[in-house]
Amino acid sequence: MTSAQLDRVFDLILRRPWVTVALASVLMIAMTAGVRYINVTNDYRILFGEHNPELAEYEALEEIYAESNRALIAVAPAQGTVFTRETLGAIEELTEAAWRAPYASRVDSLTNYSHSEAEGDDLIVEPLVDGAGSLTDDELSQVESIALNSAEITGRLVSHDGHVSGVAINFFLPDPMDPAVVEITDHLHAMLDEARARHAEIDYYLTGDVVMHRAFADATQDDLRRLMPIVFVVIVAAAAILLRSLLGTLAIVIVLMFVVNTTMGLAGWLRTEFSPTNAGVPIIVMAMTVAYAIHIVSITLLGMRGGMEKHEAIADSLRHNATPVFLTSLTTAIGFLSLNASDSPPFHVLGNLVAFGVFCAFSYCMVLLPAILSLLPLRVPPLRVGKPVFFDRLAGFVIDRRKFLLWSVSAVTIVLIMGIPRNEISETWSRYFDDRFEFRRHTDFVIENLTGLDSLEYSLSAGREGGITDPEYLHTADAFAEWLREQPEVTHVQAFPDIMKRLNRNMNGDDPAFHRLPESPELAAQYLLLYEFSLPFGIDLNDRIDVAKSATRMTAVAANLSGGELLALDDRAQAWLEANAPGMATAATGITMIFAHLSQRNIESMLQGTIIAMGLISLILILVLRNIRIGLISLLPNFIPAAMSFGLWGYLVGRVGMASSVVTVVAFGIIVDDTIHFLSKYLKARKEGLPAPEAVRYTFGAVGHALATTTVVLALGFLVFTASGFELSWALGILVSMTIVIALLTDFLLLPTLLMAIDRRK
Repeated sequence: MTSAQLDRVFDLILRRPWVTVALASVLMIAMTAGVRYINVTNDYRILFGEHNPELAEYEALEEIYAESNRALIAVAPAQGTVFTRETLGAIEELTEAAWRAPYASRVDSLTNYSHSEAEGDDLIVEPLVDGAGSLTDDELSQVESIALNSAEITGRLVSHDGHVSGVAINFFLPDPMDPAVVEITDHLHAMLDEARARHAEIDYYLTGDVVMHRAFADATQDDLRRLMPIVFVVIVAAAAILLRSLLGTLAIVIVLMFVVNTTMGLAGWLRTEFSPTNAGVPIIVMAMTVAYAIHIVSITLLGMRGGMEKHEAIADSLRHNATPVFLTSLTTAIGFLSLNASDSPPFHVLGNLVAFGVFCAFSYCMVLLPAILSLLPLRVPPLRVGKPVFFDRLAGFVIDRRKFLLWSVSAVTIVLIMGIPRNEISETWSRYFDDRFEFRRHTDFVIENLTGLDSLEYSLSAGREGGITDPEYLHTADAFAEWLREQPEVTHVQAFPDIMKRLNRNMNGDDPAFHRLPESPELAAQYLLLYEFSLPFGIDLNDRIDVAKSATRMTAVAANLSGGELLALDDRAQAWLEANAPGMATAATGITMIFAHLSQRNIESMLQGTIIAMGLISLILILVLRNIRIGLISLLPNFIPAAMSFGLWGYLVGRVGMASSVVTVVAFGIIVDDTIHFLSKYLKARKEGLPAPEAVRYTFGAVGHALATTTVVLALGFLVFTASGFELSWALGILVSMTIVIALLTDFLLLPTLLMAIDRRK
């Protein structure tokens, strides 16, 4: 559109404000009707893409053996060990109750552990504890000795010191799984409440995959319900204080409601599933809308203070802001749309919805906001003549000390950027939630006192049907299990050869000398067949052995490792397998391994997306500014703030994960706003004949207050994310807030000094 056409559009809006408000209201109400279709999922697997190769490997493992949807209950008596009649009786009760949980397919505990022993030529397989209340002291001692000397359950169902025991429940989850997860977790909590009432001297802790599913939903709902009101109050209060106009703030609030409702309405019509990763959509859209609206309202109020009539001031503000706000919206949308390069689908939802929200924010700010401003009885005090305002003084400071600022800010920039290598890619899935979540507190207790929750799952192929009883296979698998047990990170290894060693000892009169693998494949096959026939219903070996008996499942449990540490452990395991058993197993799989690979892949994919987005945005800036030299200068205050933030993060924290992989994209689209507004006013002054220093002075006076206001509002908006209990949200909030503030300082202290140093033409 030409400037004349824009003037006609603005004039029409201001002459028919009620018509504009009515049409916008109809559109908003129609879109808002879709909000009822928004869904909050508790499936943490939503983080993994449909074609995620590690997820495909894990699902293939579950197809061969059994689905691994587990809950783990830790039983911890206040004093002593679990090997008392009272505590073992409580575990027995809990084990029996767990079988009645919805969708439960298997329950393993210390008491129902299938202990085997020989009676003559017979193999007797029965629960380790049956009727705890009637056990004698000698029988209790025997149970303790068997449990603590069993490699199969020590470090998994009972702690090495015997002070904590576990009840592991496996579930078969239907599709859709969300209602089932709610039903299961509600049942488990009610079951544990009853157990606590009966046994007040025992503490119970609940964790596991299924419980984490529920924690994801709780974190999402917590962010949506709790953070949105906080952001709204913070942003509105900041806008009111900085604008010093209640009616101007009211206009922004009305536009805010229109934009958020329209965006979330579209999310509903698209049947969007929200998770903690993308629950911040309305908050980000809210912050972006206020940033755009403040530019228009602040320039309007400034014009009125300068003596303009209200409609004239609104039209003048729209003319000044139309191009910068449009460019800001375009670059911000490009930045968020580049999140589609992520390997995690929730980031696609985040990027696409915020991009749409940015489009809505631009449209409503250009159409609805001026109509509302024209209807409100705005009153502003006139400017006080002769008294220099803050940004006049700041401009004088920058102009007078431009050489000092150029070198000092450049030095600070270099020092901060040097902190980037201090960051390590490190993410621990159990620490996605902070201590306010019961899941996190209970998980920490289980990790510290019973067993790790990070598992590396291996399917060890024997190469032929029935080959798992071949002595050569058993010895190789046993050697791999022993190698894993020697690794300092590993707390427990569940391996099929351990069962065969126990059976060989049983069938040789329980002589400890025979606690070794059978030497004959026929004998091993007979032992296994006899053992399987003796196992009770529901406690079979289907989760450890495939149907054709051609492969077994080995699980290595680690305690609280980061994604990088898990990958490093598997790299060492793959090196051992390649040297000692080539072709026996592929890379480790499991939920924790998928998370570990996802972080790495997400950072790589987002790097590509960021480069593409930055390239497009940079090209747009150069084309719009129509000045290659100024366009190239503009890239510095856009690129270096993110680098400085990551450097500062490296000095302060030194650990980055999935959240950091999207920070650059999110922040880059936002911080371009300051640069565009600053340079557009600077170039306008230069075209009017002002020298570079005076153009800088004019720019500070024209947009300094608006840029500072939008930065404060955006930074406060993103800082609210730090109140989230979900790591991806609070880390994103801190990093983006830091980047936005650094970007403003760069635009105020570095960009003008560069312009004055390089743009010296008359």
